[in-house]
Amino acid sequence: MTEEKKGLSASFKSMDTEEWLDIHFNRPIGYVWALFFQKLNVHPNVVTILSIILGVAAGVMFYYPDLPHTLAGIFLLMWANHYDSCDGQLARMTGKKTRWGRILDGFAGNLWFGSIYIAICLRLMNVPLPFGLGETYDLKWGGIIWLVALLAGTLCHSKQTTLSDYYRNIHLYFLKGESGSELDNYAQQRELFYSLPWKGNFWWKIFLYFYGNYTRKQEQMTPAFQRFYAMVQEKYGKEIPQVLKDDFRAGSLPLMKYTNILTFNTRAIALYVSLLIGEPWLYFIFEIVVMTALFLYMHHRHEALCTAMFKKYA
Repeated sequence: MTEEKKGLSASFKSMDTEEWLDIHFNRPIGYVWALFFQKLNVHPNVVTILSIILGVAAGVMFYYPDLPHTLAGIFLLMWANHYDSCDGQLARMTGKKTRWGRILDGFAGNLWFGSIYIAICLRLMNVPLPFGLGETYDLKWGGIIWLVALLAGTLCHSKQTTLSDYYRNIHLYFLKGESGSELDNYAQQRELFYSLPWKGNFWWKIFLYFYGNYTRKQEQMTPAFQRFYAMVQEKYGKEIPQVLKDDFRAGSLPLMKYTNILTFNTRAIALYVSLLIGEPWLYFIFEIVVMTALFLYMHHRHEALCTAMFKKYA
């Protein structure tokens, strides 16, 4: 194995949680950027901010229906995603992993897709409804597209990525322990929030408040895991038996492909296709129907796994 491949592999969180497209396309490109920024001594959080700028710019491009703007938007969003890969790789390479970085990284994706959703809605407001309804009844998308986008974004997209991120960190926790995972909890975040004075910590407390809400949503969606995890903590503390870790990994590993599908690559491809054929509303339908079905299946499987693990080890 060459030094470059060794360095690339070392920059992954784990091979269990990496997607094929990321391993062979996004991560290698992100790694090249990470080496570039490392030489310039650029902090990973700066790279994350650059990814936000690129992702929001992509959303602006998608407002325009012509092909050149669409291709420009696709290029910018792919570039933003490479920087999203780069910031994590750079943090692991340099040891500059911070809570700010984790929160900012999650915030970046919300800003990307927030701008994309808004751009698509603005673009379609005065466009006739599909399937001949617009021409027959003189109906345009109008406010309907905003309702569809709201459903796709809040009840579907947001929950999907929130739970997928949680499941990956749960898997990493049982695979690598606390040092290899970012498995945070609501009580911990609120304790930290209230322990700090507002003076000199205003923006940090704002971030902690919203990040605490984020972890609470994750916990509320996973009652079976919370029961199992509480039992593990009470019974074993930090000395979790290897047999339990291996047992959980065996059940969790098949679900990692769903966490990857429900994050970026699959929805980005669906977005690109819908934009290239000139029907961006199809992306929202894909979110609501296809991605939600996968989300419900993944959630059911993981909760069933945690219930079985609790019965076995309690």
